[in-house]
Amino acid sequence: MIKKTPRKTGVVIEALPSTNFRVKLDDGQEILCHLAGKLRIYRIKILPGDRVAVEISPYDEKRGRIVYRGK
Repeated sequence: MIKKTPRKTGVVIEALPSTNFRVKLDDGQEILCHLAGKLRIYRIKILPGDRVAVEISPYDEKRGRIVYRGK
């Protein structure tokens, strides 16, 4: 059975090399995120200050992936 990963929202605070980003979640936690595949394929630009939806890794709560860019 596949466990669904929890999705949280936050704000990008820093853009790092290799499509990695530091994101501050709404609950105050800071995590390191990479871009999901569809955002890379369609070349969606993510900048510091953007609101994003993040899926947290079930193996490491300090890592995740950005799956949606808000407005």
